[in-house]
Amino acid sequence: MDVTDKCAALRARKTEGPSIAALTAWDYPTARLLDESGVDLILVGDSLGMVVLGFPDTTYVTIEHMVHHIAAAARGCQKALLVGDLPIHSYDNDYATVKNACLLIEAGAEAVKLEGGVEQAGKVRALTEEGIPVIGHVGMLPQSVREEGGYLRKGRSAEELSILIEGASALEDAGCFAIVLESVVEQSARKITKQVTVPTIGIGCGTGNCDGEIAVTSDVIGSYPWFVPPFATSRADVAGEITKSVAAYVAACQKSKPS
Repeated sequence: MDVTDKCAALRARKTEGPSIAALTAWDYPTARLLDESGVDLILVGDSLGMVVLGFPDTTYVTIEHMVHHIAAAARGCQKALLVGDLPIHSYDNDYATVKNACLLIEAGAEAVKLEGGVEQAGKVRALTEEGIPVIGHVGMLPQSVREEGGYLRKGRSAEELSILIEGASALEDAGCFAIVLESVVEQSARKITKQVTVPTIGIGCGTGNCDGEIAVTSDVIGSYPWFVPPFATSRADVAGEITKSVAAYVAACQKSKPS
């Protein structure tokens, strides 16, 4: 299935179902495991800044980081749609947006994602005119965490909801084939989902309020125990298994020292 067909198939899930299942990956083995497990969409997200590179937030991630990790993930992705995040300051104007999106596509991404609503519509048009599929992102914007003073839930008032709906509609009109809603209160997420004709993919929006869900894989598998978002559901304890198996290995090495 080519990229156009993949995007069309995901867009059709809005009306035909089932809900879209999306996860993040930043390397070959993770992407391959997710792909073989039937995930619909794999996002090489700039959350790699925290869970892979050890930075305090996503604002440290560069286009070079994204290119490197997209190329690795692409080698393990055969069926799912592989999407790459445009990192902060890589889409400050139309020219930079297209130039940097092309770098992600050349590395192996099949579509790109950017954060923001109405103010990003022109950049989405510039990308789609170049044949680059785009996913939008409204609600809480991790790249704006410093300006906003933290990770704040969105859609808590009628005014906030109106801004979100306006932004989502502008992104849809500009050509986005799907929109991520992040940390939007449940009732507002449902209203936005009903308002737009493209699929919404929620994270931190509760269950069943969007047309799909995306999660950070390390939250799902329990491989990053130092911080787990309150809305995340861990379904395994990979960090615990690593600690246990490495401790057993260390013990075995110490016992095998020649006398």
